[in-house]
Amino acid sequence: MSTDVITGKRQKKIRIEFYKPEDCRQVYSIGAVGGHSPYDFRIGFYNDNPRPGTDENGVQVIQRKLETEVILSPLAALELSRWLNHHLKEYEAMFGPIQQPNKSEHISESPADNSRENSDIQGYI
Repeated sequence: MSTDVITGKRQKKIRIEFYKPEDCRQVYSIGAVGGHSPYDFRIGFYNDNPRPGTDENGVQVIQRKLETEVILSPLAALELSRWLNHHLKEYEAMFGPIQQPNKSEHISESPADNSRENSDIQGYI
């Protein structure tokens, strides 16, 4: 991939070469948790695993395993948000609205708008 970059009054050409090393780890995740400070954004990706039976109070226990954490600068978080929104719109244009479990309405046009409404436990209740 080649990119033209303007620095001051000069224009440079830069080529970025992407490669995937053999030890690159792929992680499937059903959800994410995280937060931010003035300095960075932290996103932890997790999977849920229901434990058999119930605890001593009759409550089903679901073990939430944090698979990996990504730490981003505010600028990188903004770029990730724009990238995700772009690709979500493309996906929905091709395949239709993404349905949330146990909900009849679809994700709003801006996923950030419904961040408080995300499923806490997906598919286990």
